[in-house]
Amino acid sequence: MPYKEFLYVWMISLTPALPISSLFPFLYFMIRDLNVAKRTEDIGFYAGFLGASFMFARCLTSTAWGIAADHIGRKPVVIFGIFSVVVFNTLFGLSVSYWMAIATRFLLGALNGLLGPIKAYAIEVCRPEHEALALSLVNTSWGIGLIIGPALGGYLALPAENFPNVFSPDSLFGRFPYFLPCLCTSVFAAAVLISCIWMPETLHKHKGSENENQSIEALEAHLIDPQEKVEESGSLNTKKSLFKNWPLMSSIIVYCIFSFHDMAYIEVFSLWAESDKKYGGLSLSSEDVGQVLAVTGASLLVYQLFLYPRINKVLGPVNSSRIAAILCIPILFAYPYMTYLSEPGLSIVLNIASVIKNNLSATIITGNFILQNNAVPQDQRGAANGLSMTGMSFFKAVAPAGAGIVFSWAQKRQHGFFFPGDQMVFFLLNVIELLGLILTFKPFLAVPEQYNRN
Repeated sequence: MPYKEFLYVWMISLTPALPISSLFPFLYFMIRDLNVAKRTEDIGFYAGFLGASFMFARCLTSTAWGIAADHIGRKPVVIFGIFSVVVFNTLFGLSVSYWMAIATRFLLGALNGLLGPIKAYAIEVCRPEHEALALSLVNTSWGIGLIIGPALGGYLALPAENFPNVFSPDSLFGRFPYFLPCLCTSVFAAAVLISCIWMPETLHKHKGSENENQSIEALEAHLIDPQEKVEESGSLNTKKSLFKNWPLMSSIIVYCIFSFHDMAYIEVFSLWAESDKKYGGLSLSSEDVGQVLAVTGASLLVYQLFLYPRINKVLGPVNSSRIAAILCIPILFAYPYMTYLSEPGLSIVLNIASVIKNNLSATIITGNFILQNNAVPQDQRGAANGLSMTGMSFFKAVAPAGAGIVFSWAQKRQHGFFFPGDQMVFFLLNVIELLGLILTFKPFLAVPEQYNRN
């Protein structure tokens, strides 16, 4: 068990997860304080585009970063990505306008190409029987991000208001009320950046070995039948074409659909929980939302480390994803009716539903990670994961913007005949979940040969 390398996978995956997850508890209030929304109902619209800027930028550059990782190694790309987190996440906390916030989040996403290479790295440092655990660590880091990130965002935002005895309104943290949580995540990223000096590289290219292989091929060339040469050349070309690799491409498409759903859900959950009860929300504070997400993240950590590897061993990545998608649907239908609950029942039910929903989503995403990384050889993993990140980032960029627009529209139709108010939002989330479930079946989803039994 490569504990040292797994620690790097965990820390590096956590580095971009913290800035993403720490934003959601104060996103509603940040848009309000930047004075870009003229009406309360329009806050979701602007929040959606701010949330989408990171993923849209990552969509544009992820494939290029993946190809770079296949040529120059995993380590250089990872180090540069962490450095970009340190710089642009700090600048995001110092935003004085909506457009500065958009720009810094965009640059943070564009220069953050480390998630694709680290997934390839996770597969390359362990034996096949540990792959589920290795890729679970990537999702586990998101779980840790859901613990620490929302806690930082929820409790450290607006420090001059929440801790007036410590932070003066005229201090740096008083003038920039969302800088403190961003600074904390940037300090962590800086510590990870320094530790990566000792990170071992997994992609090794030796000229001597390549020359030796070419000499052997030349000596054996006269022994190979010309027809066999043609067939071998054709198989190599097919292997080199990612777009002709249907097991890879079909799993990427399924991954994109579920990623779209998850990002839209996270955006909607925060906006819905913090919006006023007269609009169908729960009227929770940023601290309350941060607490719910922290409990969810803690459960996700336990689930991914101890339960998911066993579930994957019994059911496989495909069947476990299907079961998880089926179970998500009734849970999402229950969310709008939580507005009729009062404390303490509301907190208990909300935490339980959130825990189950996010663990099921993690099951689906990790299963897709496994399928994608086993569909290609090592020298294509960086590019394959980069291509996957490009598609996923595009869908995750569209999701917050679309979710914000739909959420604002739904709040204006509180007395609609068909799924009034926020019921429409959760109904549409279920439609996307159902589409992803359908695509996990044949003939659409093709799986690597070792998983054909699923």
